[in-house]
Formats: sequence, C-alpha cells, structure tokens
Amino acid sequence: MPRDWLARKPVSSFTSEQDGGTGHSLKRTLGPVDLTLLGIGAIIGTGIFVLTGVAAVEHSGPAVVASFAIAGLVCAFAGLCYAEFATMMPISGSAYSYAYASLGELVAWVIGWDLILEYAFASSTVAVGWSGYFGRIVSMLGITIPTWLAHSPWEEVGAIANIPAAGILVLVTWLLVVGIRESASTNAVIVALKVIVVLFVIFAGARHVDPANWRPFAPFGWPGVMAGAATVFFAYIGFDAVTTAAEESRRPERDMPIGILGSLGVCTLLYLLVSGVVTGMTPLAEIDTHAPIAAAFARIGLDFAATLISLGAIAGLTSVLLVLMLGQSRVFFAMSRDGLLPPVFSQVHPRFRTPHISTMLVGAAVAVIAAFMPLKELAELVNIGTLFAFVIVSAAVIVLRRSEPDQHRPFRCPWVPVVPIISIVGCFYLMASLPWETWVRFFVWLVIGLGIYGFYGNRHSRVGAAQRAHG
Repeated sequence: MPRDWLARKPVSSFTSEQDGGTGHSLKRTLGPVDLTLLGIGAIIGTGIFVLTGVAAVEHSGPAVVASFAIAGLVCAFAGLCYAEFATMMPISGSAYSYAYASLGELVAWVIGWDLILEYAFASSTVAVGWSGYFGRIVSMLGITIPTWLAHSPWEEVGAIANIPAAGILVLVTWLLVVGIRESASTNAVIVALKVIVVLFVIFAGARHVDPANWRPFAPFGWPGVMAGAATVFFAYIGFDAVTTAAEESRRPERDMPIGILGSLGVCTLLYLLVSGVVTGMTPLAEIDTHAPIAAAFARIGLDFAATLISLGAIAGLTSVLLVLMLGQSRVFFAMSRDGLLPPVFSQVHPRFRTPHISTMLVGAAVAVIAAFMPLKELAELVNIGTLFAFVIVSAAVIVLRRSEPDQHRPFRCPWVPVVPIISIVGCFYLMASLPWETWVRFFVWLVIGLGIYGFYGNRHSRVGAAQRAHG
C-alpha cells in the first residue's frame, strides 16, 4: 500500500471530474483559434518589447537571435510533451494535473506550487512593465503621473504604490470573472493590434538595418548566448498557459495541439525577425534596455513609429497579463478540487461559470505585490520555475508511457523517449545558466510549499482520503 503522497491519480478520473452536475465544471467555449490567440497573447509582450534589449546588451549581443532560437527550440520539445498530456487530460491544471497522473501527489503538489510562483510573479512583473509604458503614453498627451503614485516605495523614496500596475491587474481580474468567452474575445482584439505593430516593426525597421551593427555577432561567446537564452526564456511563458484552459476547449483532442504548437511557432518566428531588426538598426552600445524597439525608431527620427510601438507594448503586456492571470486561477482551481488547497478556490460562479473567488483572491494578491514590491530579483524566479515545470512534464510523458501504455492518446509526442529527454536536458542547461541566487530563492520557495503540503494538503487530499478509506 503506497503512502498518500505517492498516490497517483488515474488518468480516467480527470475526465469524470468535468461532469456538470458536480458544480465544479467549466464552460466549453474555446476553439483552436481562441487557444492559439491565447498563447500568442501570453508570449508576445515582455520578450519583444523589453527583454530583447536586456539580453543583447548584457549577454548575447546581436546573437540574441540565436538565444531566442535556442529558447524556442527547448520550448518546442517541451510543447510536444504538453500537447500529449493536454489531449489525454483536457482539464484545468496544466503541468500540475499531468504530474498527478504520472508521478504522484507529492510531485504534483511541488509542480503546482511552482506554477503559483511562475504565474503570480510573472503577472506582477509584467504589470510593473505595463505601468512604465502607460506612463510614457500619457506623458505624450501632456499628463504626468506623479512618481509617488507610479513606483514601489522600495524603489523610489517617498513613493506610496504603483497604482497603474495594480489598476491594470484589477481590470484583468474583472474580465476573467465575467467569463472566459468575454476574456478570449478581448484578448483576440489585443493580439490583432500588437501583431500588426510587430509586423510594422519588422517591415519598417528592415529598411534601416546596417549589417555592420551585427559584427561581432557573438561578442560574449557561447556562454553569453546561453545566458541570453536563459534570460529571454521569460518571453516564452504563455504557451503552457494554453493548457490551463483545456477544460474550456470545445474539442481538446484537436484544439490543444494546434493552440500550443501554433502559438509557439508563430511567436518564435516573430521573435527572430524583431531581434534581428533591432540589433541591426542600433549599435550594441546604444541599445536601450528598457524600451529597445521604441528607442531604435526614435533614434532615427521616427517618433510617430516610436509612439505606435509604445501603444503596441501596452496592448501586448495587457494580453500577457490576461493569460497569466487565467493560468494562475485555473491552477488554484485544480489544486482545490483535489483537496490540496481549501475548497473556496474551486467554487464556480452560478452565472458566469468561472472560478470567481479564486480569480478575485489571486487578482488581489498579485495587485498588492505589483503595487508594493520590487520585483527585479524575483523576475528570474519565473524562468527557473517555468523550466522546472517543463522538466516534470517531459519526465511524466516517459513515465506514463510505461505505466499506462494502453491509455488513449489523441495526440502522441513523437520519438519518445528521445524528445522528452532532449527537453529535459535543454531545460536543465538553461537553468544552469541562471545565477546561483536564483537557485537559492527557488529552493526556499519549494521548502515553504512542502511545509504547507505537510500541514494541509496531505491531510485533505481527496486521493489520499480514498486510499485511507480502502486501506
């Protein structure tokens, strides 16, 4: 008889959880286009509008193009593993649910706790970036937001809170409470706007590229390219968030692989083109690490283009927030439904059919973090948390192929175990490129999570209770 924390949740049980009579089911309204746009909405944003400059100046140089390609390739291998699981278990929870079915409850808790770290601090970090672009936009209209209302008290002396960052998170929370269909429609409009802006950057900027700016291509060598890949990996957070909406997909066996791989492929191509254009337009020493694209166009006198790009950044970061907050609330929903978190997190609104309480609680917590906390150091935790989640999912594919070889798989990851192993090695390689301080903070977070599991989750687990009842 295995101990409770070794309990696996049968794959077949995930489908039964979607029974509408339980009061804990979500409304199926999303198709492949909606899911692809959700992925694009989360992926295109911080990576293009901010991290391109940071990675180029501090790590990769013009070889930031190669950094994006490496990060995208690692994500592609992980994405194939995600697609297999998302069609086997079309429910909320993402990597958390997959780990529960293959590696047991304790590993599922660890990965769920890791996803909470990933989505919460990523949302807060993006909201702070959104606040900065919002200040630039309103200043063009002659409106100045006082410093004490737009910065954390830990960042600026005399500041009270970053009100714009908190405000956009409140708005996103409201959209998610009202309904996933309305949120997806809003996201589609935002995605269309920012893709137009990105295409404008590519075609207009290509005319001003000077190949001399690409030499030397990799001034910091291979270690710099890999450090750049670990940095821009933040830009790919989002494709895995598509899987958290699986329970709201109309035909998950078809729609989930399209949404995951489609959004990842489109965004990787756009990243390569934009990073090549920006490093070709501006000498490395003159690239702005805060707003590299807008600054590149302003440098050559195209102020109108810089304004348009800033508007695109606002739209891009808004859609990133929408999907990250969606993923955060759905992970809470799944963990609560399994008894690992209090039942309040899995209550569904009788009208909107959304997990409204968990969404509002998450929104409030993330808004407070964005308003009052400096997140520069914590942002790297998002990358290591995401990479760790990818490792777990990739390993779970191998384990479940052996433990349940006859389980129906509408989409099968090709070349198992080769593809999952490549994904695992690639993720660990990128994790090794992160600073040691990030590893320390990550382990501290995991220790806190294990404490919560020991005092609450293990005692209230539905799977563990069922084992004890039959034991």
